Amino acid sequence: MALFLDCTLQGLRLLLMVLMGFKLEGALQRGKSYHDPESEEDEVPVGSRIVAGASVTSGRRTTQPEEERRSADGLQDGVLEGEEKEDLPDQPPPIEEKPKEVPVVNGGTANGEPCVFPFMFQGKEYSDCTTDGRGDGRLWCATTYDYDREKKWGFCETEDQAEMRRQAEETEEQYQLVLHMLNATTRKSQKKELYEKLFKVAEKGHHKAMEKVAYAMLFGDYMGQNVPKAKELFEKLAVEGSPKAQMALGFLYAAGLGVNSSQAKALVYYTFGALGGNLVAHMILGYRYWGGVGVPQSCESALTHYRLVANHVASDVSLTGGSAVQRIRLLDEVENPGSATGMLEEDLIQYYQFLAEKGDVQAQVGLGQLHLHGGRGVEQNHQRAYDYFNQAANAGNTHAMAFLGKMYSEGSEFVPQNNETALQYFKKASDLGNPVGQSGLGMAYLYGRGVPVNYELALKYFQKAAEQGWVDGQLQLGTMYYNGIGVKRDYKQALKFFNLASQAGHILAFYNLAQMHATGTGVMRSCHTAVELFKNVCERGRWSERLMTAYGSFKEGELDAALIQYLLLAEQGYEVAQSNVAFILDQKGAQIFTENETYPRALLHWTRAASQGYTVARIKLGDYHFYGYGTDVDYETAVIHYRLASEQQHSAQAMFNLGYMHEKGLGIKQDIHLAKRFYDMAAEASPDAQVPVFLALCKLGLVYALQYLQDLNVKDLITQVDLDQLLGPEWDLYLMTVIALLLGTVIAYRQRQHQIMVPPRPPAPAPPAPPARPPQDQPQAQAEPQAPGETQAPAQPQLEQQEQQ
Repeated sequence: MALFLDCTLQGLRLLLMVLMGFKLEGALQRGKSYHDPESEEDEVPVGSRIVAGASVTSGRRTTQPEEERRSADGLQDGVLEGEEKEDLPDQPPPIEEKPKEVPVVNGGTANGEPCVFPFMFQGKEYSDCTTDGRGDGRLWCATTYDYDREKKWGFCETEDQAEMRRQAEETEEQYQLVLHMLNATTRKSQKKELYEKLFKVAEKGHHKAMEKVAYAMLFGDYMGQNVPKAKELFEKLAVEGSPKAQMALGFLYAAGLGVNSSQAKALVYYTFGALGGNLVAHMILGYRYWGGVGVPQSCESALTHYRLVANHVASDVSLTGGSAVQRIRLLDEVENPGSATGMLEEDLIQYYQFLAEKGDVQAQVGLGQLHLHGGRGVEQNHQRAYDYFNQAANAGNTHAMAFLGKMYSEGSEFVPQNNETALQYFKKASDLGNPVGQSGLGMAYLYGRGVPVNYELALKYFQKAAEQGWVDGQLQLGTMYYNGIGVKRDYKQALKFFNLASQAGHILAFYNLAQMHATGTGVMRSCHTAVELFKNVCERGRWSERLMTAYGSFKEGELDAALIQYLLLAEQGYEVAQSNVAFILDQKGAQIFTENETYPRALLHWTRAASQGYTVARIKLGDYHFYGYGTDVDYETAVIHYRLASEQQHSAQAMFNLGYMHEKGLGIKQDIHLAKRFYDMAAEASPDAQVPVFLALCKLGLVYALQYLQDLNVKDLITQVDLDQLLGPEWDLYLMTVIALLLGTVIAYRQRQHQIMVPPRPPAPAPPAPPARPPQDQPQAQAEPQAPGETQAPAQPQLEQQEQQ
C-alpha cells in the first residue's frame, strides 16, 4: 500500500511538472515576474530583452538614440526583424490585478468606518495609511477627505499588529546594518562575527537573513557546515514561497545531500524556483534540457531558459566587460601546482606594487587593469585602479588615460559618472592613436554622451579602433552593421565583427552571435550553436565567483565545503566544476558521502564533464570501466572511451592505453602490429610519452621475439640444417679464420687506443757533465744538496730503454 501511494505521489508530481513546464514557457514569453522585484542577485524581473550590443530592460530609462534605433530596426512587439515567434501553447488570460483593499479603522473618532484615500492632512494628500503626526508610530488614516476640517480618523491596525510591524521594521534595520557591514569588510574573522549576528536576525523570522544563513550553513561560509539545519531552514522558506529556497531544495534532492536523491523532486523544486524568477534555477533547467539530465533532451527548452539568463548577464555587462572568471582545475593544480591556475603569487604582486611606487608606468597600468576587472588572485577595487591609472596618465601613458575615461564614463561607487571628464581623457588618448580612447570616443558619439549624436564620427572611431585589433571597436562595429546605424544594414559584416570580438572573449560578442543563431538572422538558424553560445554567456554571471570561493575552501583543506560548492556549480553546467567534483570524490577526501557512494558519484560527474569535451574526463571514464571503479569491469566500454579520446581529442594517453589493450587483447582482438602503431602515435602526439612508449616498444619487441621462438621448433630446425651442404665441406676452417681475423682486429684496436690515451714520456735531456774534480772530492760532491730549480732525471734501466727503442 505504501509503495502504491508513493508511486501515485510521484505520478502527480510529474504531472505537475509537465503542467508547470507549459506555464513556465508562457511566463517567460509574456515577461511576467512572479517574485518581488526588490529581490537580490539571482532573482530579477524576467521581462528584459537585448538588442544586439545594447540592453533594453523593462523599467529602465532609454536614451533617444536607442529609441530611434529600435524604431528604425523594425522592432515590433519585442521581436527582432527576421525573428520568428516560437510556437507556444495557448496562454491563459492575464490575471487582473485586484483592487486595493480599503482598511476599516478601529478606535479614533470614526471607529468601524473605512479609510478614504486620498485624504488631506496639514495641506498634504496621503494615498495610504501614515504615521505622520503621531509619536507612537502607529498607522492611521482619515475617513473623510479633509481631516483638518472634519477631524474624523482611526487606526489602520490593532495594537498587536502595530507591535508586530514595529518588530519587523526593527529586524529589517538590523538586517540592513549587518548586510552593509558584511559588504564593507574583507576580514574573515569579522565576517564570522557578523554572520553570528545575522543568525540572530534570522531567528526572528527575517526571510532574507534566513536565506543567507541557510546558504552559509550549506556551504560552510563563515559558519559551521550543517546540511540538516540548512535543509530545515530551506523548507520553512520554501513554504513561504522563497525562490532561492526552492532552488536550494532542488539542489539537495538532486545531489542527495541530507535527503534521499530524487531527480523528480529536484525537477519540481527547480521549476518552482524558476517560476519565482531565480536565475540559477533557470540555468540549471537549461543545462538539464540541453544534456537530457532527468528530462527528455530538448534544445528549444534549453534555449528558452539560457536566453533568459543571458539577457540578464548581458544587461549587466559594461564597457569594461565585467569581472574575470577564474576556472581552476584541481587535477591540473595538484599535478602541476600554480602552472595552470593563472594566479599571481603574492610575492609577484608585491614586486609589481614596488615597481609602480618607483614610477614604472607599465606596472601601474597592469595593476590598474587587474584591480579594475579583478581576477588572477586580485580582488576588484576601483579605488586602487583609479590611483594606478591616474599615476600612469600623469606620466603620459595613453592606455591609462583611456581607462580613466572608461571609469568616468561608467561611474562607480568611488568614481562618479561624468561624461565631460570621460570625453577629455578619451580625446587625449585618441589623439595619440590609442585604440581604447578611439573606441571610447566612438561610444560618446554613438549615444550622445557629452557630445551631440554623430553616427559618422562614431563609425570612423570604431573603425580606427578595430583596425588596431581592439575588441570594443570590433563589437560596436558589429552592432552598427547589425542595426544599420550610420551604415547600410549588413548582417554578414555584423557576423564578421562579432566573430572577431568573440575571439577575444567579449561577453556581448558571444551574446549577439547567440541571438543571430537563435533567430536565423544573417546565418542559418542553429539551436545547438545558440544554446552553446548562450551557455557561455550565462557562465559569466556573478554566480561564477563561487568558483574561486570553492577553490579557496579546497586550498584550506575544507574538502566538504569545496565539494558542495562545486556540486551546485556542476548542476549549473560548469564543466570545470563537474571535473573538480569528480576529482575530489576520486581522491576520497570528502566525508559527506559514504565510501560506497564515492566512485559511482565520481563516475557520474566524469561522464557529464566528458560530454562537454573534457579529454581527461573521457580517459577517466575508460579507466573506471577498465578497473571497475563504480561500475563493473567492462573492457569493451573502456576501449570505446579511449578511442573517442584518441580520435576526437588526439590524446596521447588514450593512444597509449589503446596500444596496451591491443597488446593484451583486452576488450579487443589481440594485435601486436596495431599495438605498435598506437604506441608510435602516442609518441608523436606528445613528447612526454616518448620514454614510456620506448619502454613499451622494448617490452613489445621482447615479447614478440619470445613468442616467435616459442612458435618455432628449434630442435627440428637444427636437425634439418646441413652445414656441409650450406657452407661447404671446409666451413669450420673458414669460420676459424674469420674468428682469428676478428680477434686480431680487436687486439690491434685496443693497443691503438692505449697509445692514444697514455702517450709514452720522452726521455729527459742528459745534464751537462760536471768539471773534473780530484778523486778525493767526489764523495763530497755527491753529498751536496741539489740547487733549487735544477732537475735531474733518474737513470733509466737499460731494459726499459731498449723497450722504448
